[in-house]
Amino acid sequence: MDHEALALEMRGLREQVTGITDTAVAAADGLLIAADTADSIDPEGLAALAAAGLGLARRTAQATARGTLRRTVTYGSHGCAAFYAVGDTALMVVVGDEGMDVDRLHRVTQPALDRIGSILTHQNKTAEGV
Repeated sequence: MDHEALALEMRGLREQVTGITDTAVAAADGLLIAADTADSIDPEGLAALAAAGLGLARRTAQATARGTLRRTVTYGSHGCAAFYAVGDTALMVVVGDEGMDVDRLHRVTQPALDRIGSILTHQNKTAEGV
């Protein structure tokens, strides 16, 4: 897997959106693929929690006939965490402080998600010998 390409995508988001503090990419089952997090955050735990939360949000979107889930955002008193679906097999977590512009984050994240999906798809095809 091209971990450097994933790291570049995560760093690119930090450069485009003020307030991002941490990012991670995980498989849909919660296994960590890549992370750019502070020492105070357990990236494996974050990946597992994000997968569980995104799974519940996907089920909610399906049960309410809202279509394919794109993202969910959790707001706290010190900022927020946005969880984005990367196809059906992965997710990306973006954590930000109170000053993060969530609307801008959503706008600039879609192209990054497409590129991350391509990186992960290329890795899967390579592993399968395609």
